[in-house]
Amino acid sequence: MKQAQKIQEQMAKTQEEIVLLECKGQAGGGMVSVIMNGKHQVKKVEVDDSLLQDDRDMLEDLIAAATNDAVNKVDQAIKDKFADVTGGLNVPPGMQMPF
Repeated sequence: MKQAQKIQEQMAKTQEEIVLLECKGQAGGGMVSVIMNGKHQVKKVEVDDSLLQDDRDMLEDLIAAATNDAVNKVDQAIKDKFADVTGGLNVPPGMQMPF
């Protein structure tokens, strides 16, 4: 029971850390970057000046690709943080402990 309580405390701390987490997704060789936090909120979009003169469709595709890359990086970072807490156990996100 003490072990479960310790894990629960570690998971709460990890959830607090995830809120502060920031990941940078990129596309077009880094010409488009999206910075996203652990809540999957986009905090910043950076576009290389050279892309502003190209066609709009390509720019929109690069922004979407960079956003998807950021989402994947955030998801992986969250998975890695919780794997550290659970010792590799496959615990579903949001599951409260003790069981």
